[in-house]
Amino acid sequence: MRRALVTGAGGFIGGHLVKRLESEGVDVRGVDVKPLQEWFQVSDKAENIVGDLSAQPIAEHAVHGVDTVFNLAADMGGMGFIENNRARCMLSVLTSTQVLVEAHRAGVDRYFYSSSACVYAAEHQTSPEVVPLKEEDAYPAMPEDGYGWEKLFSERMCRHFEEDFGFTARVARFHNIYGPVGTYDGGREKAPAAISRKVAQAVLSGDHTIEIWGDGQQTRSFTYVDDCLEGILRITRSDIAEPLNLGSDQLVTINELVDITEDIAGVKLERRYNLDAPQGVRGRNSDNTRIHKLLGWAPSITLEDGMETTYRWVYDQLQHEA
Repeated sequence: MRRALVTGAGGFIGGHLVKRLESEGVDVRGVDVKPLQEWFQVSDKAENIVGDLSAQPIAEHAVHGVDTVFNLAADMGGMGFIENNRARCMLSVLTSTQVLVEAHRAGVDRYFYSSSACVYAAEHQTSPEVVPLKEEDAYPAMPEDGYGWEKLFSERMCRHFEEDFGFTARVARFHNIYGPVGTYDGGREKAPAAISRKVAQAVLSGDHTIEIWGDGQQTRSFTYVDDCLEGILRITRSDIAEPLNLGSDQLVTINELVDITEDIAGVKLERRYNLDAPQGVRGRNSDNTRIHKLLGWAPSITLEDGMETTYRWVYDQLQHEA
């Protein structure tokens, strides 16, 4: 890998990936549809392009001269966003398809596609005591409406480009990636960032209450961004054509996530449960059997360690805004 394209470079994971690739000596081109001032991270060493990759000329220009493509571009957010923006999420298929087609035409060596645990059917996620999701559980298909369907379709496109054209495509299914330097308010944030913001606001304001979406008993696993980056690179460089889970298997309830964040902040809050708020599936966890077997590796950063960094960063942002 000498020159790489990162799509969605202005986003949370994309910004971190650009930095990681540069640390390994890779020449990086980053592309995002957002204005440059809205990117979470902007590298002075990267070639930074603002453009809509669903347009063929932009996608063609983006892939020109690179040997590896990391396609992270998508219109998405936390459950509050994807449950209320299904059409917008599905329109990401235009970008996913255009970048894949142009990468194939340009003859890139490797293509990575960022899929999601939202490809899994809700019937496997109806209980907080959920059985961890295996890769084969994506079929028979009935993914998260909107966002999940787009991700599953784009996975299949990668598979068929490999089968029909000998194109090297690699796919990871992300499970709730979190960390610093990302969205923590505005409606697109995910649970770790949202909880960090709410706890930090309680500390800064002195109003020791917190609203929790749902009853707090819904379960998830959350994957720290550094583990995500390591997994992306390992999967991209591997000879594994099938999609792999890329997620922590440390299952917690949302109440336990709040417990962890309160311990970090040194505060105890009165909890108010909003049962009408978007909650997503009842339980979701990653089965890491396959990634352990095929790569000899799996995410290992604990939620306690990852939330320490995430909370401190969110607190600092809010304190600076005050």
